[in-house]
Amino acid sequence: MTECAFNDDNRVVLSITGADARDLLQDLVTNNLDRLEEGKLLYSALLTPQGKYLFDFFITLDGDALLMEVVKGRAPALAQRLMMYRLRREMAIEATDLTVSLHWGEGEAPVGAMADPRSNALGWRLYGAPIEATANRASYDALRIAVMAPETGVELIADDSYILEMGFERLNGVDFKKGCYVGQEVTARMKHKTELRKGLAVVEVSGDASPGDTIDAGGKAAGALHTIAGGKALAYLRLDRAVGEMTAGDAKVRRV
Repeated sequence: MTECAFNDDNRVVLSITGADARDLLQDLVTNNLDRLEEGKLLYSALLTPQGKYLFDFFITLDGDALLMEVVKGRAPALAQRLMMYRLRREMAIEATDLTVSLHWGEGEAPVGAMADPRSNALGWRLYGAPIEATANRASYDALRIAVMAPETGVELIADDSYILEMGFERLNGVDFKKGCYVGQEVTARMKHKTELRKGLAVVEVSGDASPGDTIDAGGKAAGALHTIAGGKALAYLRLDRAVGEMTAGDAKVRRV
């Protein structure tokens, strides 16, 4: 069994049913649902028509239904957005009572758990009954920082973030060959025609600093701190300015 696990009460699993559900989602989300299999997760996002992030989620098959795992506080807005796109197609969405537990460390995956598709280091996600926790969110945050995995509402900001700046290509959250989806044109242009000037990065933090603190480089704003754990943090940086020793709050900051 894995060494570290806890119940993520911030997450909820939605059940999506209906004859048109899969085709509808394929037209909307950033990843390719043709790759869906039972027992495997797909990581994806829904964007605005202008290419900005709105929601990120995990999807898997459950018989004739689709299961979609999302941050609990964003689930009603996600369901409302999907139903807005439904028009006359057949699709229904309802919340399940499944608990999301996160598992990582050495050893085998728990029975029924599915590998996190973003990175092998992030372990497995299990939908079912609550488990006995052996770790906590802080230890998982340290793991997220190490693999640069952004979190909804922390690094990923609705109507503001761009998924390529947040590492979705590296995290297997976007498919550039699937064809059209909402926000696809802007995302493809960022991929093929521009060099990213801003993005998510890991920084070392020495001293007192808090999430949200502005990072200063030579008297110019170079970005902001987000998740902090174990002397390291995820930061959203202006990449051309984020060089050498920087400061945030009362801390010294250096890009890893």
